[in-house]
Amino acid sequence: MSEKKNTYIDFGTRGRYNTKNKLNNLTGKEWIKFSKSWFVHRPPRRKEEELLHPAKFPESLVEEFISFFTKEGEWILDPFLGTGSALLSAGKLNRNGIGIELSKDYFDSARRRIKKHNFSSEIIPINGSSENLTALVYATFNKSILFDFVITSPPYWNQLERNSLRQKVRLKKGLSTKYSEDKDDLGNLTDYNDFIQKQAEIFDNVFECTKTNGYLTIITNNVYFNGRLYPLAFDTAVSLTNRGEKSWILKDEKIWLQDDKPLVALGVNNAWVANRHHQYCLIFRKENSKK
Repeated sequence: MSEKKNTYIDFGTRGRYNTKNKLNNLTGKEWIKFSKSWFVHRPPRRKEEELLHPAKFPESLVEEFISFFTKEGEWILDPFLGTGSALLSAGKLNRNGIGIELSKDYFDSARRRIKKHNFSSEIIPINGSSENLTALVYATFNKSILFDFVITSPPYWNQLERNSLRQKVRLKKGLSTKYSEDKDDLGNLTDYNDFIQKQAEIFDNVFECTKTNGYLTIITNNVYFNGRLYPLAFDTAVSLTNRGEKSWILKDEKIWLQDDKPLVALGVNNAWVANRHHQYCLIFRKENSKK
């Protein structure tokens, strides 16, 4: 009688890797650690070119999500690329990646940053609107591509315009204080409900380009504006799960705790205004519709 084949590889302090793992290249120990619903992440200081973008999310954070939701050689998509965080992370981890960026300035910055590396995988930034996602991908490859994982951080509605304290600092440094002047830029919509609707339509396009059982992570937050809190993260979750045949399944959330941010005197001796030191990482999955 033959011995039962050993399905585990011992990686020492990393733990044991199960060769039957269908989702990623992590050991059981690493898998369990990532499954915690909240985490503290202190990214390194942004480099000079990274400061061009007013709301960049760190590669070190993106790498953790890509490592969990994909295996080497699989395809990553970021429909709001910015200066290229997701693609740089994908390249470092030997994943293939495509990023769509509307702003020519940020697209050029992403392309410059990517060119500094000699990635062995396919890392491709595209200048255009994710409203035309399927056509842009097809025009680039002359074929359709279904992505294994999507990770992105869309504009937080009008957060940049209302964040006057932070914007004053950027203005003094001669840095941009909004995403772009493009009328088609999601971050330039002034009406909150219009923003939620257009954002959902863009993720309809993402849905079409994602493999069945593929995951989507959206990093976002709620927004305080004109004396009230707009539940952007929660409305994003609801809007994407009510799209008929293109409905995403909300699987969970991870809370990114930013305990390295300084406290600011907001509303002291007058009214409650919170120092928001967390962000929501919403996790969705594209699943077969139930019959």
